[in-house]
Amino acid sequence: MPNKNFTVIAVDGGAASGKSSTSKIIAERLNLLYVDTGAHYRSIAYVLLRDAIYPEDHKDIVNKIDSYKLGTQLIGRLARLTINGEIIEDSFLRSAQVNQYVSQFSAIPQIREVLLKYQRSLTNYACEHHFRGLIMEGRDIGSIVLPDANFRFFLEADPAMRMHRRKLQGHDDAIQMRDQLDVARKTAPMICPPNAIRINSSELTLEKVVDKMLKIIEVQKDT
Repeated sequence: MPNKNFTVIAVDGGAASGKSSTSKIIAERLNLLYVDTGAHYRSIAYVLLRDAIYPEDHKDIVNKIDSYKLGTQLIGRLARLTINGEIIEDSFLRSAQVNQYVSQFSAIPQIREVLLKYQRSLTNYACEHHFRGLIMEGRDIGSIVLPDANFRFFLEADPAMRMHRRKLQGHDDAIQMRDQLDVARKTAPMICPPNAIRINSSELTLEKVVDKMLKIIEVQKDT
């Protein structure tokens, strides 16, 4: 179990708001386990689509999701999800087909329930692997997955800026449509958690966002 010096950080926000980039850097600087929950949903979406199962195939999804054995492979500070021992390559996770369906799969309660249990288990995983804490990013971390996190951040940015960032990354992503689906879903919608610290990254460099978050963490830990 985590000790009192173990730090848990939740980072939420829409696509291309800066969650992944900032979380990776903070994990490096503070020696934290880094968890990208978006990749979890993309991995599930990919393996279901590979089996020709689509979001409307609820019975097939329920039967299939219960057969998956979820595990973790540690790559540096990154906790990578394995499904039946397999890690899905990033190129597959970012495919046009996964981009099209991932938010629809993410709205299915049975999928969220399975991943919620797995994601919460990563706190103990981080302890067992001698990290000083973990930083987990996604769209329901501070509100649902880790509501008792020591620090909860919500990153946001102008839609045009987020589209520009996605293009620079070489990805074609329907950002606004995905955000609308994630905000409107009945199970664990994307919201800014109560008392979370909102940061608008539209006019900030990555380093400035990181510095801002680290200063907040350092000040609150010293009080």
